[in-house]
Amino acid sequence: MLSGPHGALDRPLLRLPFTSLAVLTVLLPLTGLLACLFLSLVYHYEDATYTHCHVSNYLPSISAAISRVPERYVWRCCVGLHSAPRYLVSAAYFAFYRARFALRPPELLLSALALFCSLAENTGLMLLTYVASTESYSVHQNAFIVFIVCSLLHMLVTCRLWQVIRRHYVNPEEIASFRWKLRLFLFNVSCCLIAGYFFRRHNEYCEPGVYTLFALFEYLVVFSNMAFHMTAFWDFGSKEVIVATPPEDKRY
Repeated sequence: MLSGPHGALDRPLLRLPFTSLAVLTVLLPLTGLLACLFLSLVYHYEDATYTHCHVSNYLPSISAAISRVPERYVWRCCVGLHSAPRYLVSAAYFAFYRARFALRPPELLLSALALFCSLAENTGLMLLTYVASTESYSVHQNAFIVFIVCSLLHMLVTCRLWQVIRRHYVNPEEIASFRWKLRLFLFNVSCCLIAGYFFRRHNEYCEPGVYTLFALFEYLVVFSNMAFHMTAFWDFGSKEVIVATPPEDKRY
């Protein structure tokens, strides 16, 4: 349950600032990814940087970095732990939008679309995490497509909703949140397009080092995605996540 800093609930079992939850939710996959990249480069360099056409490559793709042992289990652990708070944040945003746009049907529809995209993005991430490319390439590939498409659509819809919010509210945190959301969305789209270009060029021409550039921009896509979700730090800065027992007179 989300509550303001002075919300009254009986017998709180857990009280956690939303800012702490936001940081933890982002740090889990970030730390997991960095650990997987480090382990792949140090212990599985040849396998992780292997390409089908045997050209020089110096960085593993994310799929390659998370598909070996122990990297696979590190990544699965971090993503699994972060998934529940991500679903909670999706629900919190939907409740936030419904309160803001109660009398604006177009924005309410966009809010529902943002919720769907957020849930699908997280589910796609879970699926591509737990089904490695070495286990079932087609499932892993389709899950990755769902993750990327829903991620971009979620960012686009979110930026539109916050553009409307900015027109009617002058809260400095909300203005900063909108500006960073827009910057990160544009950066993410740019990195996606560049990564796609290098991936296609690698498959067509098999030039040395091109797959390395694809991997680098793939990292930037994921890092900017994490940073976009981190803007919840501003959106819910005064809120708390509270687990509490109901009042005695409300138990049935």
